[in-house]
Amino acid sequence: MRERPRVGFLGVGWIGRHRMAAMIDSGAIHAAALSDPSPDMVREALALAPDATACALLEEMLALDLDGVVIATPSAMHAAQSIAALEAGAAVFCQKPLGRDAMEVTAVVDAARRADRLLGVDLSYRFTAGMQAIAEHMRAGALGRVFAIDLTFHNAYGPDKPWFYDRALSGGGCVMDLGIHLADLALWLTGAPAVEHVDAVLSAQGQPLGDAAAVEDHAVAQVRLAGGVTVRLACSWRLHAGQDAVIEAAFYGDQGGAALRNVDGSFYDFTATLFRGTAREVLATPPDDWGGRAAIDWARRLAAGARFDAAAGEGFIATARLLDAIYAGSSSPRLKAGMT
Repeated sequence: MRERPRVGFLGVGWIGRHRMAAMIDSGAIHAAALSDPSPDMVREALALAPDATACALLEEMLALDLDGVVIATPSAMHAAQSIAALEAGAAVFCQKPLGRDAMEVTAVVDAARRADRLLGVDLSYRFTAGMQAIAEHMRAGALGRVFAIDLTFHNAYGPDKPWFYDRALSGGGCVMDLGIHLADLALWLTGAPAVEHVDAVLSAQGQPLGDAAAVEDHAVAQVRLAGGVTVRLACSWRLHAGQDAVIEAAFYGDQGGAALRNVDGSFYDFTATLFRGTAREVLATPPDDWGGRAAIDWARRLAAGARFDAAAGEGFIATARLLDAIYAGSSSPRLKAGMT
Protein backbone atom coordinates (compact mmCIF):
# COMPACT_ATOMS: atom_id res chain seq x y z
CA MET A 1 0.00 0.00 0.00
CA ARG A 2 1.32 3.41 -0.97
CA GLU A 3 1.62 6.23 1.57
CA ARG A 4 -1.75 7.60 0.46
CA PRO A 5 -4.10 5.24 -1.39
CA ARG A 6 -4.70 6.14 -5.03
CA VAL A 7 -8.45 6.23 -5.56
CA GLY A 8 -10.57 6.50 -8.69
CA PHE A 9 -14.02 8.08 -8.80
CA LEU A 10 -16.54 6.45 -11.14
CA GLY A 11 -19.47 8.82 -11.56
CA VAL A 12 -18.84 12.42 -10.55
CA GLY A 13 -22.29 13.96 -10.59
CA TRP A 14 -23.42 15.92 -7.53
CA ILE A 15 -23.21 13.08 -5.02
CA GLY A 16 -20.00 11.65 -6.52
CA ARG A 17 -18.25 15.04 -6.41
CA HIS A 18 -19.44 15.68 -2.87
CA ARG A 19 -17.97 12.40 -1.67
CA MET A 20 -14.84 13.03 -3.71
CA ALA A 21 -14.36 16.45 -2.10
CA ALA A 22 -14.91 14.99 1.38
CA MET A 23 -12.29 12.30 0.85
CA ILE A 24 -9.76 14.74 -0.64
CA ASP A 25 -10.30 17.22 2.20
CA SER A 26 -9.74 14.45 4.76
CA GLY A 27 -6.19 14.03 3.45
CA ALA A 28 -6.57 10.24 3.61
CA ILE A 29 -6.45 9.52 -0.12
CA HIS A 30 -5.09 10.81 -3.42
CA ALA A 31 -7.71 11.27 -6.16
CA ALA A 32 -5.85 9.62 -9.03
CA ALA A 33 -8.58 9.07 -11.63
CA LEU A 34 -12.17 9.91 -12.46
CA SER A 35 -14.78 9.02 -15.04
CA ASP A 36 -18.22 10.26 -16.05
CA PRO A 37 -20.16 10.31 -19.34
CA SER A 38 -20.81 14.05 -18.90
CA PRO A 39 -17.92 16.32 -19.97
CA ASP A 40 -19.32 19.03 -17.68
CA MET A 41 -19.19 16.72 -14.66
CA VAL A 42 -15.64 15.69 -15.54
CA ARG A 43 -14.61 19.32 -15.83
CA GLU A 44 -16.06 20.17 -12.42
CA ALA A 45 -14.42 17.13 -10.83
CA LEU A 46 -11.03 17.99 -12.32
CA ALA A 47 -11.29 21.34 -10.57
CA LEU A 48 -11.17 19.36 -7.29
CA ALA A 49 -8.32 17.11 -8.43
CA PRO A 50 -6.39 18.75 -11.30
CA ASP A 51 -3.81 15.96 -11.57
CA ALA A 52 -6.37 13.14 -11.75
CA THR A 53 -6.53 11.13 -14.97
CA ALA A 54 -9.85 11.42 -16.78
CA CYS A 55 -10.85 7.97 -18.03
CA ALA A 56 -13.53 7.03 -20.53
CA LEU A 57 -14.26 3.59 -19.06
CA LEU A 58 -13.94 1.71 -15.79
CA GLU A 59 -11.52 -0.69 -17.45
CA GLU A 60 -9.22 2.22 -18.31
CA MET A 61 -9.39 3.37 -14.70
CA LEU A 62 -8.61 -0.09 -13.31
CA ALA A 63 -5.58 -0.35 -15.57
CA LEU A 64 -4.02 2.44 -13.45
CA ASP A 65 -3.47 0.00 -10.56
CA LEU A 66 -5.65 1.91 -8.13
CA ASP A 67 -6.00 1.07 -4.45
CA GLY A 68 -9.69 1.91 -4.38
CA VAL A 69 -12.68 2.91 -6.50
CA VAL A 70 -15.62 5.07 -5.43
CA ILE A 71 -18.79 4.26 -7.38
CA ALA A 72 -21.62 6.77 -7.84
CA THR A 73 -23.36 5.56 -11.01
CA PRO A 74 -26.97 4.44 -11.66
CA SER A 75 -28.01 1.56 -9.40
CA ALA A 76 -28.18 -1.10 -12.12
CA MET A 77 -24.41 -0.76 -12.63
CA HIS A 78 -23.33 -0.96 -8.98
CA ALA A 79 -22.95 -4.70 -8.54
CA ALA A 80 -21.09 -5.41 -11.79
CA GLN A 81 -18.82 -2.37 -11.42
CA SER A 82 -18.05 -3.20 -7.79
CA ILE A 83 -17.18 -6.80 -8.67
CA ALA A 84 -14.95 -5.67 -11.54
CA ALA A 85 -13.06 -3.28 -9.25
CA LEU A 86 -12.69 -5.86 -6.48
CA GLU A 87 -11.45 -8.53 -8.90
CA ALA A 88 -8.87 -6.01 -10.14
CA GLY A 89 -7.58 -5.70 -6.58
CA ALA A 90 -9.19 -2.37 -5.68
CA ALA A 91 -11.22 -1.65 -2.55
CA VAL A 92 -14.74 -0.28 -3.20
CA PHE A 93 -16.93 2.42 -1.73
CA CYS A 94 -20.33 2.35 -3.44
CA GLN A 95 -23.41 4.50 -3.34
CA LYS A 96 -26.50 2.70 -2.10
CA PRO A 97 -27.88 0.32 -3.11
CA LEU A 98 -24.91 -1.99 -3.50
CA GLY A 99 -27.17 -4.17 -5.65
CA ARG A 100 -30.78 -4.22 -6.80
CA ASP A 101 -31.55 -7.29 -4.69
CA ALA A 102 -29.94 -9.61 -2.18
CA MET A 103 -28.55 -11.86 -4.91
CA GLU A 104 -26.55 -8.98 -6.43
CA VAL A 105 -25.42 -7.73 -3.02
CA THR A 106 -24.29 -11.22 -2.01
CA ALA A 107 -22.27 -11.51 -5.21
CA VAL A 108 -20.45 -8.25 -4.42
CA VAL A 109 -19.77 -9.26 -0.82
CA ASP A 110 -18.45 -12.64 -2.01
CA ALA A 111 -16.13 -10.86 -4.46
CA ALA A 112 -14.82 -8.63 -1.65
CA ARG A 113 -14.26 -11.69 0.53
CA ARG A 114 -12.34 -13.51 -2.22
CA ALA A 115 -10.21 -10.46 -2.97
CA ASP A 116 -9.85 -9.57 0.72
CA ARG A 117 -10.55 -5.93 -0.10
CA LEU A 118 -12.36 -3.28 1.92
CA LEU A 119 -16.00 -2.83 0.89
CA GLY A 120 -18.07 0.17 1.97
CA VAL A 121 -21.56 1.45 1.16
CA ASP A 122 -22.67 5.06 1.58
CA LEU A 123 -25.23 4.44 4.34
CA SER A 124 -24.69 7.96 5.52
CA TYR A 125 -27.41 8.38 8.15
CA ARG A 126 -25.48 6.10 10.49
CA PHE A 127 -22.90 8.87 10.67
CA THR A 128 -25.15 11.72 11.81
CA ALA A 129 -24.22 12.93 15.28
CA GLY A 130 -27.73 12.05 16.39
CA MET A 131 -27.62 8.43 15.28
CA GLN A 132 -24.15 7.99 16.73
CA ALA A 133 -25.45 9.24 20.10
CA ILE A 134 -28.55 7.03 19.94
CA ALA A 135 -26.41 4.02 19.04
CA GLU A 136 -24.13 4.67 22.01
CA HIS A 137 -27.07 4.80 24.43
CA MET A 138 -28.78 1.74 22.94
CA ARG A 139 -25.61 -0.34 23.11
CA ALA A 140 -25.11 0.74 26.72
CA GLY A 141 -28.57 -0.61 27.54
CA ALA A 142 -30.23 2.76 28.19
CA LEU A 143 -33.41 1.69 26.37
CA GLY A 144 -33.53 -1.79 27.86
CA ARG A 145 -35.02 -4.41 25.54
CA VAL A 146 -35.94 -2.69 22.29
CA PHE A 147 -39.28 -4.01 21.00
CA ALA A 148 -40.57 -1.35 18.58
CA ILE A 149 -38.96 0.79 15.88
CA ASP A 150 -40.81 3.45 13.84
CA LEU A 151 -39.08 4.65 10.67
CA THR A 152 -40.20 7.37 8.27
CA PHE A 153 -38.67 9.04 5.22
CA HIS A 154 -40.99 11.14 3.06
CA ASN A 155 -39.35 13.20 0.29
CA ALA A 156 -41.67 15.85 -1.14
CA TYR A 157 -39.86 15.87 -4.49
CA GLY A 158 -38.64 12.49 -5.65
CA PRO A 159 -35.69 11.80 -7.98
CA ASP A 160 -35.07 13.94 -11.05
CA LYS A 161 -33.39 11.28 -13.21
CA PRO A 162 -35.51 8.99 -15.44
CA TRP A 163 -33.67 5.78 -14.54
CA PHE A 164 -35.07 5.92 -10.99
CA TYR A 165 -38.51 5.17 -12.46
CA ASP A 166 -37.39 2.09 -14.41
CA ARG A 167 -37.41 -0.96 -12.12
CA ALA A 168 -34.84 -2.76 -14.26
CA LEU A 169 -32.39 0.09 -13.72
CA SER A 170 -33.24 1.10 -10.15
CA GLY A 171 -34.36 -2.14 -8.53
CA GLY A 172 -37.37 -0.35 -7.05
CA GLY A 173 -38.84 2.98 -6.11
CA CYS A 174 -38.93 4.87 -2.82
CA VAL A 175 -38.18 1.71 -0.81
CA MET A 176 -34.93 1.19 -2.68
CA ASP A 177 -34.08 4.90 -2.69
CA LEU A 178 -35.12 5.96 0.83
CA GLY A 179 -36.27 2.86 2.67
CA ILE A 180 -32.79 1.35 2.41
CA HIS A 181 -31.52 3.96 4.89
CA LEU A 182 -34.34 3.14 7.31
CA ALA A 183 -33.88 -0.62 7.01
CA ASP A 184 -30.15 -0.21 7.54
CA LEU A 185 -30.63 1.79 10.74
CA ALA A 186 -33.05 -0.76 12.17
CA LEU A 187 -30.76 -3.73 11.49
CA TRP A 188 -27.53 -1.91 12.36
CA LEU A 189 -28.82 -1.06 15.83
CA THR A 190 -30.44 -4.42 16.58
CA GLY A 191 -27.68 -6.74 15.40
CA ALA A 192 -29.44 -7.69 12.16
CA PRO A 193 -31.87 -10.33 13.50
CA ALA A 194 -33.63 -12.54 10.99
CA VAL A 195 -36.80 -11.26 9.31
CA GLU A 196 -39.73 -13.42 10.42
CA HIS A 197 -42.66 -11.74 8.67
CA VAL A 198 -43.40 -8.75 6.44
CA ASP A 199 -46.71 -7.21 5.44
CA ALA A 200 -46.31 -4.33 2.99
CA VAL A 201 -48.47 -2.10 0.82
CA LEU A 202 -46.79 -0.42 -2.15
CA SER A 203 -48.53 2.13 -4.34
CA ALA A 204 -47.94 4.60 -7.15
CA GLN A 205 -49.89 7.84 -7.51
CA GLY A 206 -52.29 6.67 -4.83
CA GLN A 207 -53.15 3.36 -6.48
CA PRO A 208 -51.97 -0.16 -5.57
CA LEU A 209 -48.87 -1.10 -7.50
CA GLY A 210 -50.11 -3.68 -9.98
CA ASP A 211 -47.45 -3.49 -12.69
CA ALA A 212 -44.27 -5.50 -12.11
CA ALA A 213 -42.34 -3.00 -14.25
CA ALA A 214 -43.50 0.05 -12.28
CA VAL A 215 -41.91 1.55 -9.18
CA GLU A 216 -43.64 2.59 -5.98
CA ASP A 217 -43.81 6.17 -4.77
CA HIS A 218 -45.37 5.27 -1.40
CA ALA A 219 -44.77 2.28 0.84
CA VAL A 220 -45.74 1.13 4.31
CA ALA A 221 -44.34 -2.08 5.76
CA GLN A 222 -44.84 -3.85 9.07
CA VAL A 223 -41.85 -6.09 9.80
CA ARG A 224 -41.40 -8.63 12.58
CA LEU A 225 -37.79 -9.42 13.43
CA ALA A 226 -36.51 -12.36 15.44
CA GLY A 227 -36.32 -11.53 19.13
CA GLY A 228 -39.67 -9.78 19.24
CA VAL A 229 -38.81 -6.48 17.52
CA THR A 230 -41.58 -4.91 15.42
CA VAL A 231 -40.56 -2.37 12.78
CA ARG A 232 -42.94 0.02 11.03
CA LEU A 233 -41.35 1.53 7.92
CA ALA A 234 -42.96 4.22 5.77
CA CYS A 235 -41.41 6.12 2.88
CA SER A 236 -42.50 8.07 -0.16
CA TRP A 237 -41.71 10.39 -3.01
CA ARG A 238 -43.79 13.53 -3.66
CA LEU A 239 -46.03 13.16 -0.59
CA HIS A 240 -48.10 16.23 0.30
CA ALA A 241 -46.44 16.64 3.70
CA GLY A 242 -46.35 20.43 3.95
CA GLN A 243 -42.55 20.50 4.01
CA ASP A 244 -39.54 19.25 2.06
CA ALA A 245 -39.06 16.06 4.04
CA VAL A 246 -40.30 14.10 7.03
CA ILE A 247 -37.52 11.93 8.45
CA GLU A 248 -37.70 10.05 11.74
CA ALA A 249 -36.12 6.98 13.31
CA ALA A 250 -37.61 6.20 16.72
CA PHE A 251 -36.59 3.30 18.96
CA TYR A 252 -38.67 2.13 21.93
CA GLY A 253 -37.55 -0.21 24.69
CA ASP A 254 -38.90 -1.32 28.05
CA GLN A 255 -36.58 1.14 29.84
CA GLY A 256 -36.66 4.14 27.53
CA GLY A 257 -36.88 5.48 23.99
CA ALA A 258 -34.88 7.57 21.56
CA ALA A 259 -35.59 9.35 18.29
CA LEU A 260 -33.78 11.08 15.46
CA ARG A 261 -36.01 13.71 13.79
CA ASN A 262 -35.39 16.23 11.05
CA VAL A 263 -35.83 19.92 11.86
CA ASP A 264 -38.40 22.06 9.98
CA GLY A 265 -38.50 19.71 7.00
CA SER A 266 -34.74 19.77 6.45
CA PHE A 267 -32.91 16.96 4.67
CA TYR A 268 -29.75 17.78 6.63
CA ASP A 269 -30.59 19.09 10.13
CA PHE A 270 -31.54 16.63 12.87
CA THR A 271 -32.16 16.49 16.58
CA ALA A 272 -31.71 13.35 18.66
CA THR A 273 -33.59 12.90 21.92
CA LEU A 274 -33.58 10.29 24.68
CA PHE A 275 -36.93 9.56 26.38
CA ARG A 276 -37.75 8.27 29.84
CA GLY A 277 -41.48 8.36 30.49
CA THR A 278 -42.51 11.97 29.88
CA ALA A 279 -38.98 13.31 30.37
CA ARG A 280 -36.58 13.94 27.53
CA GLU A 281 -32.87 14.59 27.13
CA VAL A 282 -31.47 16.22 23.99
CA LEU A 283 -28.52 14.24 22.65
CA ALA A 284 -27.66 16.17 19.48
CA THR A 285 -28.72 19.32 17.63
CA PRO A 286 -27.67 21.08 14.40
CA PRO A 287 -25.38 22.10 12.87
CA ASP A 288 -23.82 18.80 11.91
CA ASP A 289 -21.82 18.37 8.69
CA TRP A 290 -22.43 14.63 8.33
CA GLY A 291 -22.94 14.06 4.60
CA GLY A 292 -19.41 12.90 3.76
CA ARG A 293 -18.58 11.04 6.97
CA ALA A 294 -19.25 7.54 5.64
CA ALA A 295 -16.92 8.26 2.71
CA ILE A 296 -14.25 9.70 4.99
CA ASP A 297 -14.52 6.72 7.32
CA TRP A 298 -13.94 4.34 4.38
CA ALA A 299 -11.04 6.47 3.09
CA ARG A 300 -9.33 6.47 6.47
CA ARG A 301 -9.78 2.74 6.93
CA LEU A 302 -8.36 2.18 3.44
CA ALA A 303 -5.35 4.34 4.30
CA ALA A 304 -4.86 2.31 7.49
CA GLY A 305 -4.70 -0.91 5.47
CA ALA A 306 -8.14 -2.31 6.36
CA ARG A 307 -9.26 -5.36 4.42
CA PHE A 308 -12.54 -7.27 4.06
CA ASP A 309 -14.88 -6.87 7.02
CA ALA A 310 -17.11 -9.96 7.23
CA ALA A 311 -19.54 -8.41 9.73
CA ALA A 312 -20.06 -5.34 7.55
CA GLY A 313 -20.60 -7.54 4.51
CA GLU A 314 -23.24 -9.63 6.29
CA GLY A 315 -24.95 -6.39 7.32
CA PHE A 316 -25.19 -5.25 3.69
CA ILE A 317 -26.73 -8.59 2.75
CA ALA A 318 -29.19 -8.49 5.66
CA THR A 319 -30.46 -5.06 4.60
CA ALA A 320 -30.88 -6.22 0.99
CA ARG A 321 -32.83 -9.26 2.18
CA LEU A 322 -35.15 -7.03 4.20
CA LEU A 323 -35.84 -4.88 1.14
CA ASP A 324 -36.49 -8.04 -0.89
CA ALA A 325 -38.94 -9.16 1.81
CA ILE A 326 -40.77 -5.82 1.69
CA TYR A 327 -41.20 -6.13 -2.07
CA ALA A 328 -42.23 -9.77 -1.80
CA GLY A 329 -44.58 -8.92 1.08
CA SER A 330 -46.51 -6.39 -0.98
CA SER A 331 -50.24 -6.92 -1.23
CA SER A 332 -50.08 -6.73 -5.04
CA PRO A 333 -50.16 -10.26 -6.56
CA ARG A 334 -48.81 -9.00 -9.87
CA LEU A 335 -45.88 -7.34 -8.18
CA LYS A 336 -45.16 -10.55 -6.24
CA ALA A 337 -45.14 -12.44 -9.51
CA GLY A 338 -42.69 -9.94 -10.96
CA MET A 339 -40.28 -10.40 -8.07
CA THR A 340 -40.01 -14.19 -8.35
